[in-house]
Amino acid sequence: MRNKLLDCIALTIAIIGAINWGLIGFLDFNLVAAIFGSMTWLSRIIYGLVGVCGLYLITFYMRLSNSEADM
Repeated sequence: MRNKLLDCIALTIAIIGAINWGLIGFLDFNLVAAIFGSMTWLSRIIYGLVGVCGLYLITFYMRLSNSEADM
């Protein structure tokens, strides 16, 4: 059974991480470092959460293939 709340939280954090990477790529501006400081323990937690959420979201591909098999 899927946990929709966990899915929404993971997706939101991954989107925030993607926006941060977009800002780094286009504007050379790191929003996480600007808010929490460069490589402080809090910014490292944020980066870690984004990474864990990205790994969790890989399961969306498995769910997609399972839902297509059910059709």
